[in-house]
Amino acid sequence: MKDVLMVGLGGFAGANARYLVSTWVAKNLDPTLPWGTLAVNVTGSFVIGLFLAWTTERVLADPAYRLLVAVGFCGAYTTFSSYAFETVRLVEQGHFLSAIGNFITNNLLAVLGVIAGIAIARWI
Repeated sequence: MKDVLMVGLGGFAGANARYLVSTWVAKNLDPTLPWGTLAVNVTGSFVIGLFLAWTTERVLADPAYRLLVAVGFCGAYTTFSSYAFETVRLVEQGHFLSAIGNFITNNLLAVLGVIAGIAIARWI
């Protein structure tokens, strides 16, 4: 039961953080492209890379924290399902270059986010 509560608590925080970040980015950047989704995917990738590298290579952490942060928070925070839908929608609307750019940018920056998170975890 403790595991379920940890995932649920992390998921609650991640879902709300996703909403807040996406909304803020949409209000402050060009709303015609899904910049909020990109921001969430990149920062979520960074967080999971940092957290998992740090807690498996640098410190001993209670496995419950992995459920809280990696499974719960990051699982609810990152938005690859939204990203996939938005990419398909861009294709359906005939915005092929935007769809390709969205696909490449999300994948490239998310992987770079994980690499940066791991590098920082190993540095601290």
